[in-house]
Order: sequence, then structure tokens, then C-alpha cells
Amino acid sequence: MKFELVATCLFGLEHLLGEEIDNLGYERIKTIDGRVSFLGDFEAVAIANIFLRYAERVYIKLGEFTAETFEALFEGTKALPWETWIGKNDAFPVKGHSISSALFSIPDCQKIVKRAVVSRLSDAYGIKWFEESGIKYQIEFFILKNSASLMIDTSGLPLHKRGYRTEANAAPIRETLAAAIAATSRPRENVLLWDPLCGSGTIAIEGAMLINNIAPGRSRHFAAEQFPLIPSEVWKNAREEAFDTELHTAFQAYASDIDESCVELAKSNCKRAGVSQYVKCFQADARKISSDGRRGTIVTNPPYGERLQTKEEAQRLYRELGIKFRSLAPWQVYVITSDDGFEKLYGRRADKVRKLYNGMIPCYLYQFFKNNK
Repeated sequence: MKFELVATCLFGLEHLLGEEIDNLGYERIKTIDGRVSFLGDFEAVAIANIFLRYAERVYIKLGEFTAETFEALFEGTKALPWETWIGKNDAFPVKGHSISSALFSIPDCQKIVKRAVVSRLSDAYGIKWFEESGIKYQIEFFILKNSASLMIDTSGLPLHKRGYRTEANAAPIRETLAAAIAATSRPRENVLLWDPLCGSGTIAIEGAMLINNIAPGRSRHFAAEQFPLIPSEVWKNAREEAFDTELHTAFQAYASDIDESCVELAKSNCKRAGVSQYVKCFQADARKISSDGRRGTIVTNPPYGERLQTKEEAQRLYRELGIKFRSLAPWQVYVITSDDGFEKLYGRRADKVRKLYNGMIPCYLYQFFKNNK
């Protein structure tokens, strides 16, 4: 049984997510901002949730139709086979988004979709009232330019919640974004990856997980594990595959910070993520580090001046980091920040700049790889 799956991601990560889906052997259908659609089966639901490194959620898409009026939204939703998934005692809350569409009121759309699903299930089960005390099926609608997609969330907690970061510092980078930045820096066994402003250690951890092929979701649970239609065996097999395909490399990363409490937090996170043997955590001032003759790459997420420090303090730090990081040449440097004037402060034009989002904050990944001087 094949159906359409939709994996969502932070804006700017669609290319990486699409490549991941290709590498898992699934056929891509469509890519738009923040989401990639592909064909899959029950096994694909488990594999995608456990293995996708850059996705935020994985949905089962029940259907898509034009909805310029509430009547069209109701009828299109009611026409979908909700009873295939949702039992008469199950819960089915509704949420969603509408972009550039005639139906722009989210609360009204929620009410219409809910009413339509109730109507469909009433006809299927011959009852009028649903206690919704059973398994939770989170319904999500996405209306883009009057085209409505209706989906069921299979992930539960968003996929960036790997499970290793039970605590975080004041301004944590999302795990999925940290993984993307680490991947962009092309981590290698013989090149040290160093985050000298590590915070909770997320970039170094994600780099270690990436190069050692540690599946990001192998140690957590997902909403769809409760769905009776999906055999429990597919989850068991997917997790076994995740552990069987893990590598054990000579990769090494440093996670350092001037704040000792951040270092201790990073150590704890490394332990929970199972990468302590690859990531060395220690206290150090990023403005005073040295290469010690090693090959290395700096990959870091310095304070933006949004939630940590003032903007002026952050900009002064960028100037000091520019002097220090350029002295590490020929090391490559990857810095993500929301400051679009970072290059001037750093003292050098980046070889490549990529716009990304850290949650809702627009950011820029400044890449210095040709000659960091």
C-alpha cells in the first residue's frame, strides 16, 4: 500500500531534505518552500521518522483539492477516507496554515475541517458523538493559493527533538539546522570540527552523528507507533537497521565555550546522544584558540544579540572573532548569524552566503572556504 508522504523542514533545507529522501530510495513527487512530498508505504513512515536528519515532521497526506470557499473545504475534506485511519473512539484535533488563499481565517478553517471529518466518521460508524478518548490523530490542513492539503501527523513531537537535549542554553540552535550547517561544512575523519562558542554542543553533536551515520530518531518514539494500521514490526525493523548501519570512525570534534555551565551542558548532551567518544568538551575563549598545527574547520553559531548579549556586544565579538579565525588559515570557517552586516564586521567577504532560518529568525550562513585570510 503506497501513499503520499510529506516531510516538512525549515526554509532553506529543502535541497538537503530532498537528497536524504532520494538516498533512502523513495520517489520524490514535489518540492515547495518548507516541504518535500514523496511516495512511501508503512515502512517508509518508520524509516522517514527515524532516519531523516533535516525534517521537522512527516505527514501522511490523505488528499488535495481546490478550496476557495468554506463549502468547498467542507466537501473536499468530507470526501477523504478518514475512517481508514481514525477509529470511532480516537481523538482527531485539527490545526493548520493558510497562505495566499481566499480562506485566511485559521480558526474558521479548523472548525470547517473538524465538522467535515465528524460528518464523514458519523456516516462510517453510525454515531453522532465522538468521545475522542483513544489514539490521537493530529489532522493538519495546509492551504496554499487555494489548494488545500489534508494530512495526518505521524511524528508527534517535532523531529528536531532528538531526545539528547533535555536542557539547553538561553538561545539554542535547532538540531535540524545544526545538522544542516555541519553537513554544509563537509565533516571528514581527518579534519577537526570545532565549535568554539558551543552553547549546548548541538553543532558538534550533529556533526558527529552525521559522519558516524547515527540515525537522529532511533532512540525516541513517534505518534504513528500507536496507529493500528501500521504494523509494529516496521518500527522494530527500522530501529534495528538504524543501529546496524551506525559507523565507528576516527572523527573528532571540539565543543568549547567561555561559559563553564555551557561546557557541562554540552558534555551531558554528548553522553545522551552517544557521541562522547567523538566530541571533546572544554572551557576556552573563542578569541584565544589556536590550531596547534592541525587541519580543522570552525563551525559555529555565535550570539545574535537577539536573546544573548546586546547587538553592540555581539558585533564587537564578530570583529574579534574575525581577527582570530583568519589567523587560523588555512582552516575553513562556517558562521551562522542573523546579522546581515557580518562580513564587514568579520573583515572579509564570504565565499558563499546561504539564507536559512533558526526557528522564525532569518539567518545567514557565511562560508569562508577558499582562503580564510
